[in-house]
Amino acid sequence: MLEFFGRFHPVFVHLPIGILLLACICIILSFKTKFAGLRPALPIMLLLGMLSAVVSCLTGYFLANGGDYDGKLVSNHQWMGISVAVLSLILLIIYRKVKSNMVLGSISGILIILISITGHLGGSLTHGADYLTAPLKSDGAKGGAAIPPIANVQEAFVYQHAIQPLFKSRCYSCHGSEKQKGKLRLDQEVFILKGGEDGHTLVKGKADESELIKRLLLPLTDEDHMAPKEKPQLTPNEITLLKWWIDNGADFKKKFKELPQPEMIKPVLAALQKGETVGGEVKASEIPVEEVDAVDSKVLQQFTNLGISVFPVAQNTNYLSANFINATSMGKEVQDLIKLIKKQLIWLKLENGKVTDQTLEVIKDCKNLTRLSLNYTAVTDAGLAQLKDLDQLQSLSLVGTKITLSGINQLKKLKNLKFLYLYQTNVNKADLLKIKQLLPKVSLDSGNYKVPMLAQDTAVIKAP
Repeated sequence: MLEFFGRFHPVFVHLPIGILLLACICIILSFKTKFAGLRPALPIMLLLGMLSAVVSCLTGYFLANGGDYDGKLVSNHQWMGISVAVLSLILLIIYRKVKSNMVLGSISGILIILISITGHLGGSLTHGADYLTAPLKSDGAKGGAAIPPIANVQEAFVYQHAIQPLFKSRCYSCHGSEKQKGKLRLDQEVFILKGGEDGHTLVKGKADESELIKRLLLPLTDEDHMAPKEKPQLTPNEITLLKWWIDNGADFKKKFKELPQPEMIKPVLAALQKGETVGGEVKASEIPVEEVDAVDSKVLQQFTNLGISVFPVAQNTNYLSANFINATSMGKEVQDLIKLIKKQLIWLKLENGKVTDQTLEVIKDCKNLTRLSLNYTAVTDAGLAQLKDLDQLQSLSLVGTKITLSGINQLKKLKNLKFLYLYQTNVNKADLLKIKQLLPKVSLDSGNYKVPMLAQDTAVIKAP
């Protein structure tokens, strides 16, 4: 019952902030003759402010004892809150007895400072210690890059250089040193492996059985979804990185080069090396201006049950991105589900060997698609004919397919197409020249890059 009562702290805490700040301002204003009429209202304002401050202290104490909070930040917030309640009581008692404007004004000023500091500490507990300063940092914007660029990804440590920064950016505000929602901490190895009140967070070697991954894949509307819907979400590529790390033993010491690297993880690692955002955020120009209705949460759950990740492409929009890399099937059941989100779907990753030309017959109705990845699928030139009417398509990736020049010819009506990826296809160098003439405004990427060796890349080791 005490913990239940404590959860009302966010409700009550705004009362002393508003009432006491107003009372202090009115006290200072009442020193001037033209505002003397405010004085009769001040005692009742101070009384209500003091009482609400006391209630806020009690509920805050019960909430802190619930186990979700820990550390010096909680203690500082607690004592600052008590100081506000005590000082407001002192001001209430002495207001009618002390006639000195200097004394009353000084106490009011101190009370305003205490309220401000207490409020800031409370906000830090709720949103993270760097909540106030985050927008001033280069990566502080909502939805910004969670993982800094890694110059040499193969020589980097997976946890230290990728997983830990991801946790810090997306998870520490709820599961860090100051706050442990569900008694879960993700800021240190020992706590990550210990898990929270619902059991083990990670099951080494089994990402799909790990509670962390299960929560990430829940529909956004589910109350157990991580992260909370009002906070920046992990993107499909970030989740793919996490799953890959867990499936390979969730090791905290190994480098990238020491872990198996299937095709599904290579684009993520390449993005890290190039300094691109691993999340693959959608630009404003890729989101239709006209909003659509939200997809039923039951439909989204059906996708999750089939191993398909479906997420909003950005906050405050109903448009979706879908990742079929781990889809267990691409049969009629899945194709019927795709039809249910055809209006909302704008980013689609169909990198699954089960995808065929028949699958693309469903995709042709997804008129809002801006990104489509068909890497390492069984689609052919015949299937590309289904894409010719996707007017909004801006990026198309055909890496590892049997597509030829004949199939690309069917894309000439796609006026908004900007990027076309053709690495490991049946398109040769001569064909690339013809494609450039056919699609002059499209940036072609045929892969197979060669990085020149520089003198400073070579380390010379001499015998002593």
